[in-house]
Amino acid sequence: MWFGVDKLIHPSYWLNAWVPQWFLGVLAKFGTDGTQFVYTNGIFEILVGVSLLSGILVKFFSFLAAVFLLSVILSVGLNEVIVRDIGLLGGFLALLFLPGRNSRF
Repeated sequence: MWFGVDKLIHPSYWLNAWVPQWFLGVLAKFGTDGTQFVYTNGIFEILVGVSLLSGILVKFFSFLAAVFLLSVILSVGLNEVIVRDIGLLGGFLALLFLPGRNSRF
């Protein structure tokens, strides 16, 4: 959740430090810019965190987070941050496929 909040507070840092230049070109083709993407990503990360904390729609947000992390891993390549993302992906997949979870939704 903290990374999502930080993206809303410091979008230019996240845009300049973490969003690849080639991806900004892809965003431009869809009529959006990098700052809008960073804001949207921040809101998404906050929603995932709220879901995990509240226990509401955990499987749904685990699926979305897993898809997002997989797309990041495949598009960015191997570096020190991706190692963390691989661990997060494993955690979300575990939540998604954990049997016997009594979820509200």
